Amino acid sequence: MNKTLTFKKKVALELFRRIRKNRTKIHDLHTLFWECTLRCNLSCKHCGSDCRVMANQPDMPVEDFLKVVDEITPHVEPNKVMVVFTGGEALSRKDLEVCGLELYKRGFPWGVVSNGMYMTRKRLDSLLASGLHAATISLDGFEEVHNWMRGHPKSFENAVHAIRMLAEEKEIVWDVVTCVNRKNINELKEFKEFLLQTGVKRWRIFTIFPVGRAAQHPEFQLNDEEFTRVLDFIRDTRREGRIRLDYGCEGFLGGYEMEVRDHFFQCNAGIDTASILADGAISGCPSIRANFHQGNIYRDHFIDVWNHGFEKYRNRAWARKGKCADCKMFRYCEGNGMHLYDDNSNLLVCHYNRIIER
Repeated sequence: MNKTLTFKKKVALELFRRIRKNRTKIHDLHTLFWECTLRCNLSCKHCGSDCRVMANQPDMPVEDFLKVVDEITPHVEPNKVMVVFTGGEALSRKDLEVCGLELYKRGFPWGVVSNGMYMTRKRLDSLLASGLHAATISLDGFEEVHNWMRGHPKSFENAVHAIRMLAEEKEIVWDVVTCVNRKNINELKEFKEFLLQTGVKRWRIFTIFPVGRAAQHPEFQLNDEEFTRVLDFIRDTRREGRIRLDYGCEGFLGGYEMEVRDHFFQCNAGIDTASILADGAISGCPSIRANFHQGNIYRDHFIDVWNHGFEKYRNRAWARKGKCADCKMFRYCEGNGMHLYDDNSNLLVCHYNRIIER
């Protein structure tokens, strides 16, 4: 695969740029993350937020989050706004069903991101009865690698159990997400077969960069050849058509655009995606650093911030510096994902420059 864009793809990207500019101007809210807790039952080696089992930040009361939802409701079509519970480990909260049922009554679909440790049959039934619409389970390879990453001897067993239960459900959208690293990259083909046998139909792969705990473990950092090999694997798997596989949302990928995802790259943070963090901070997505936060629900009206804030998200001219200053791909990439910037607004990773010419 050549990283250079074909003429046909350039034409398509130019059209997409126009669509993106219009979407940015309109900024209709489609996805709202709620970082409902910073508590976690695992100690994952690649955790960017570096959560602890007992976080210092208390859980936000359900009533506080629902006030934001009620504020948003007159300005959106509830059935077109997906609310996602994340953490920490979202299932650490015992009252997710309370919030979920209230969202269901208001017409909002909702989902949960989980490591699967607390996803028992009883808990899944309770979530489904409260209107659960979607779920994501993290599974990072076979047992040895997954348990090494997650720091718990039962994490693989529990995650697979959760996946097998979800595979039996017909009325829920769900997928598996995998962090590819140097310990599991050579097992991807075998792992794909395992997922298929387990009933997985949707699979997402992501790679990580050295922040949080991941910075302490060089095993997580793929070299450029390995990164390109992962993209080849995703492209080839998609062509097979046996499982729906996508690369994560971050990173403009040159000639791999539309080859490893169903859409061209765009960072949707602040465009159609927002988040309410555990301390009430308003952000684009939960992975973005605090210097990009846009306010706080305890002192600001969310809808005012959404409509009149997020300037750095919606006008990325500031990102045209450093390695991006003279890049011809900036018109399509706009400086990569917002979560890839450090506290000084400097880009940490350029995916396009990591692709090796074939």
